[in-house]
Amino acid sequence: MAEQQQGSFHRSSPLKGVAQDISQLMEKLDTNELYLEGDETDIDTTNETRASDGAQIPFSAVYMTKGFKEADVQIYITGAPIKAHVVDVERFTSTRKVPSPNIYTIELTHGEFNWKVKRKFKHFQELHRELLRYKALLRLPIPTRRFTVRRQTVKQEEPRTMPSLPRSSDHIVREEQISSRRRQLEDYLTKLLKMAMYRNYHAMMEFIGVSQLSFIHHLGPKGLEGFVMKRSGGHRIPGLNCCGTNKVCYRWSKRWLAVKDSFVTYMKPDSGAVAFVLLVDKEFSIKLGIKDTETKYGIRIENLSRTLIIKCNSYRHARWWGQEIEKFICEHAAVYLKDQRFTSFASVDEGILSKWYVNAKGYFEDVADALENAQEEIYITDWWLSPEIFLKRPVMEGNHWRLDYILKRKALQGVKVFVMLYKEVELALGINSGYSKRTLMKLHPNIKVMRHPDHVSSTVYLWAHHEKLVVIDQSVAFVGGIDLAYGRWDDQEHRLTDVGSVTRGAHSPPTTTPTPTATANNNPPVELGPDGSGEVEETRNPARIRLERNGGEEEGGRMRGGTWLNLVKRLQRQNLERSDSVSSGDSDWFTSKQNLLKDRLANLKKLRHLSANSDLPTPDDDNGSVRSLCPDIGQLVGQSRFWHGKDYCNFVYKDWIQLDKPFDDFIDRYTTPRMPWHDIAAVVHGKAARNLARHFIQRWNFTKIVKAKYRPVSYPYLVPKSMSTASELTYQVPGSMAARVQVLRSAADWSCGIKYHEESIHQAYMHVIENSQHYIYIENQFFISCADNKNVFNGIGDAIVKRILKAYRDKQRYRVYLVTPLMPGFEGDIKTGGGAAIQTVMHFNYRTIARGEHSIIERLRKEMEDMWMNYFSVCGLRTHAELDGNLVTELIYVHSKLLIADDRTVIIGSANINDRSMLGKRDSEMAVIVEDTGHVPSVMDGEEYQAGVFALHLRLHCFRLILGGFTDPSIDLQDPVSEKFFKEVWIPTSARNATIYEKVFRCLPSDHVRNNMDLDAFNAKLGLNTEDPAKAAEELKKIRGFLVQFPMYFLSEENLLPALNTKEGMVPMEVWT
Repeated sequence: MAEQQQGSFHRSSPLKGVAQDISQLMEKLDTNELYLEGDETDIDTTNETRASDGAQIPFSAVYMTKGFKEADVQIYITGAPIKAHVVDVERFTSTRKVPSPNIYTIELTHGEFNWKVKRKFKHFQELHRELLRYKALLRLPIPTRRFTVRRQTVKQEEPRTMPSLPRSSDHIVREEQISSRRRQLEDYLTKLLKMAMYRNYHAMMEFIGVSQLSFIHHLGPKGLEGFVMKRSGGHRIPGLNCCGTNKVCYRWSKRWLAVKDSFVTYMKPDSGAVAFVLLVDKEFSIKLGIKDTETKYGIRIENLSRTLIIKCNSYRHARWWGQEIEKFICEHAAVYLKDQRFTSFASVDEGILSKWYVNAKGYFEDVADALENAQEEIYITDWWLSPEIFLKRPVMEGNHWRLDYILKRKALQGVKVFVMLYKEVELALGINSGYSKRTLMKLHPNIKVMRHPDHVSSTVYLWAHHEKLVVIDQSVAFVGGIDLAYGRWDDQEHRLTDVGSVTRGAHSPPTTTPTPTATANNNPPVELGPDGSGEVEETRNPARIRLERNGGEEEGGRMRGGTWLNLVKRLQRQNLERSDSVSSGDSDWFTSKQNLLKDRLANLKKLRHLSANSDLPTPDDDNGSVRSLCPDIGQLVGQSRFWHGKDYCNFVYKDWIQLDKPFDDFIDRYTTPRMPWHDIAAVVHGKAARNLARHFIQRWNFTKIVKAKYRPVSYPYLVPKSMSTASELTYQVPGSMAARVQVLRSAADWSCGIKYHEESIHQAYMHVIENSQHYIYIENQFFISCADNKNVFNGIGDAIVKRILKAYRDKQRYRVYLVTPLMPGFEGDIKTGGGAAIQTVMHFNYRTIARGEHSIIERLRKEMEDMWMNYFSVCGLRTHAELDGNLVTELIYVHSKLLIADDRTVIIGSANINDRSMLGKRDSEMAVIVEDTGHVPSVMDGEEYQAGVFALHLRLHCFRLILGGFTDPSIDLQDPVSEKFFKEVWIPTSARNATIYEKVFRCLPSDHVRNNMDLDAFNAKLGLNTEDPAKAAEELKKIRGFLVQFPMYFLSEENLLPALNTKEGMVPMEVWT
């Protein structure tokens, strides 16, 4: 045996052997023989200093946790003392003799945090022995990292003398002596907590029940904490709910359990990492006993997502934990335990700063600014995300405002970026989420990307994560219908062309200077600066032009020849035929086409003269940038673009391809117009943002559980911030206004791992429609409703019918405005009636609006004949332009998910009006309902009316945009219900525009085409744009806005459902509804 030990010793390093021997020696040390009475105590009073105002542990500390026994763990608030008071003593009797009959309740205070622990005298004794042992170990030169660090932390001050602990057992302490014993223990603990070397030791932290999550300001009040035994399993994973209910299926693990004000979490002691987060919800409950836990001294903690079983060391311990958890949650998280309006997971919150967006221009710009101001976390989830999109356009600052550059810049600054993408069925969709994930993950380790669902393992093939969400620091949240993806950026112009459409004269304002974003072949892209920005610092002098380091010098106000030629080459590189940039996932070089300066070289004389009189930097200035062209020479760089590469799209003409080559055009922008994109979004702050973040966290943590590749610690569990700090905004989106807001969603077991599905968006739509008094205005990508309980189940169309019939019977003026795409957004040749996918969606849209016994118009006709026209109007959007000398037209794709009612209530989100979005069990969706609390004088049905600020301004903006109010301010849009507006503005404008477009372009869809024979005849006749372009141009001048009547009879005599032998006919009908 001795020879084996000796051989083992020699096989290990000498240093390790010494450490093992000393450690074994100390383990055998009988600490019971150590004196409990100490000498006079030398107390470290440095901790008594007052905490500096606003001293807090940052929220980012949740991502930097360490093992509980590490020496350099940050637990406490700097400068804040810990105060301890023994406030109560419970004495219990037993039939058998117990060594510690008294239980002491200790109340502790640290900064803003207060909490209680219960300890017996034996726990004080165990702590004292552990600290004595720790003190002795520090004096031994044990060559391990842990003890080396601890010795260094107390190097400045020698180990302090331990305070004294009473020797007598609690059992022999009489009742009249309990008060004295309380004071002795309180004094003992107070002295220990003033001594840094003991206060920071893991045994002391366990004794007072604190961890690295205890005192983080944004995690809210401190609840109960301590070590427990946790049973594995209990997750509600679709198809796997049986796992973990039998002893052969689970295992027990020691974990540190922490109760916070809206969740319960446990951590791994060895790493300190958060190992699970159980959110408080309306199903949250605490149960004790073997019957409910199948475990002696067990506690069952349950919510909609999991049943968690923990085990304590005694019945009293289990009862104390169960009661304290329930009490704390009821006190601080009562809002999550209640049934909320519309059965939503989120409450109705007052005074929420909110802002709406019409089209993506303003939305992208505010998202960019909010991302730039992120300090701790960024959450993004999209149906589709394109890393290379520019959020501010036209591109004035190189790649600075490109999404991937922004995220990399923030990641370099220490901000954690979490992205969740919908994992598409690749045979059905070409959005290439795999490329998006790889591209983002390459940028920085602080950027984590998940895709969900895995179709085979989850058996989820038909449904999608359709929500669009950007959350900044859990305090600002953008929500709506706009993905951070190609084709989404648009403004109120809804341009059809972009062959270089951003021009600039010599006297144009600086804000419209088109500065190219790419260089020619074999030249590096704009790189991230030292701070992660897409630029290096520029001078504020607008007349300066940065020169390359090797380009020459400035002499007597003139440049050397080398510098001048270099500048010419640089301008040549900038004036690109395709103003491209480099993909983050591609090589490190641009592959864009060079466009020479051609006839503009003559203007270089002007540039040279201007440069000679400018204060140009010398070659020693290495802050060069190709983006700092001065305003007066902006025209030299030619024409920039709004849409680069794949961003210029017309997905009905051709769907996206080769997304891994983001700056290569895939359609000819000189012959094919782009399809404009009309969309709506919103931003909310404070508690509403917290709730949107909470949904993201729930999805992220669920995905981490169900997908094994995301289980490593590198993909952390996310924890929600406290509602108690929701008003502490570090950034506020300009232009926001206060309103009443509630977060809504469609969620189910497959998408969020919850026990019951939620369809609060559907219920909110129904409620708002049923209770509307004057009008509803709807913009939506789909309109599939009117339940037949066979193919369609949502009741939004039924609610519209009931509300209109009620108004008709009551002889009340009431309007329903519906704006929806003229054609579904699928690839297909409209001249042949569109593809099978287009026609299938058209079938269900028409079935809802005008065709069949379940349609809105047919149901209204039964009671009011053609009077329905006074109540219900359906329209689309269309525009026109000149492209390469030819007149062209294209529909504007309405992607909005908007409902406005009575100029007081607004619903904005990602949910379409169809079963996929509304039923909750299918696609996952997010939305907000905004109700105005501030009102302004307005007019409704010819009478004075108090309209909501948020809703009124949004409705007026939408009406001005689609009815031409921005170009003709004389149009009266104030009263949306009056006969004058409805019959002299809305109906005539949409009818006139539709008639002109059909006359000039012979565009489809059209009411004149009711079958395929009509379609052939319609296509055979040329439009005015071909026969007489000049006259066509004159006719188009009569167009006002974008609104056109929706063709009710297009292909009405054809069966639009797909044939069974087609791929569209083989998929379940639920895919289309």
